[in-house]
Amino acid sequence: MKIALVNYRYFISGGPERYYFNIKEILERNGHTVIPFSIKSPKNFKSEFDDYFMESVDDEEYFVNTRKTPATVLKSFSRMFYSREAYRKFSRLLKDTKPDVVYIMQYHNKISPSIIYAAKKAGVRVVHRISDFQYLCPNALFYNDTTGVCEDCLNGKLISCVKNKCVHGSALLSAIKVSAKAFHDMLGIAHKIDDFVVPSKFTLGKLAQFGIDQARLHHIPTFFNGNVDQTSLSYEPFFLYIGRVEKEKGIKTLIDAFTGTSHKLIVIGFSNNGYDEELKKSLEGKEHNIEFTGRMDFAGISGYLSRCLCTLVPSESYDNMPNTILEAFAYSKAVIATDFGSLPELVIDKVTGLTFPYGDVEALRQRIDYMSANPAEAMRMGKEARKMLDEKFTPEVHYRSLIEILKNPTSA
Repeated sequence: MKIALVNYRYFISGGPERYYFNIKEILERNGHTVIPFSIKSPKNFKSEFDDYFMESVDDEEYFVNTRKTPATVLKSFSRMFYSREAYRKFSRLLKDTKPDVVYIMQYHNKISPSIIYAAKKAGVRVVHRISDFQYLCPNALFYNDTTGVCEDCLNGKLISCVKNKCVHGSALLSAIKVSAKAFHDMLGIAHKIDDFVVPSKFTLGKLAQFGIDQARLHHIPTFFNGNVDQTSLSYEPFFLYIGRVEKEKGIKTLIDAFTGTSHKLIVIGFSNNGYDEELKKSLEGKEHNIEFTGRMDFAGISGYLSRCLCTLVPSESYDNMPNTILEAFAYSKAVIATDFGSLPELVIDKVTGLTFPYGDVEALRQRIDYMSANPAEAMRMGKEARKMLDEKFTPEVHYRSLIEILKNPTSA
């Protein structure tokens, strides 16, 4: 098959991009031709299809990182609604390469749904892998700093997004995103997608609640793509958090659970808005054994994963299916996670880890105490986690399910 693979980044920034390049490699390994479409960036990997890529606006990683000229802001916001450039360039790519199917990772905000119109005009099926809640919520998280978890927009109350300043803490940016979502809903963009690939049952349920036909929703979990030497693992007395250091990730609950204890916590990750520095400042003068390493590539992370007792995912917003859990499982490490959203699909209490109630500092501290006092149990649950990974979350299992969707319509 020829497969046009769409994502607005052609470099690795996070989980969606890791999936993008992993699935590209697996498809090519199985004899398929992959045709990438993305946005030009000095960070990009080289591609023979670079000429078809859209022009960069500015920082294609995190929009809020740099100052914007009026022209940059206008171009960025126009892509939230509809981009003629995307339609034109993607149409040319489709005409020149004639793919059998379009497989989209992320297009919202940076590319626009105009590519879907281009594919439909060319008579090419479109499959979209869901990695967040963009179709359902203007900030894609079902979370804001005012109310915490919020599903108002899913229930038709879009004005709540503006009131709560859900998008980057700005009423103006929130209003623009609400307008873009309303425009896309009016056009019926979600209903023009032929099939959706959804990593978690929880997210699939939300898409069904939004009104997408169940026949077009396919639960295909993501996978871990790599080899881990199981003989080199150890279970040293420290805990590990890997991920963005942001409020919705439950990081404050995590820090509070470790504060005042002797348990060692290593936090690997970064913040876009200085939240990590705020947390460090809050620890000044307090008893703790917490270390912030900052951002780190996976080669560096793996050194900690191979040695930690277990990892923690204390999310307080809906996660789709965190790669960090599968990565922990690959290293035969149990996970302590919030009993919330999609997380219990992976972290089965007392089997592959421990769960705790949403935002409950004391309950989380009890789970940490238990793992620390019972390292043999942490090791047992870690081995169960690895067994689950080998049965359900391998590249081969994922490929077999995905290729049926890419080859066949909703009857698959």
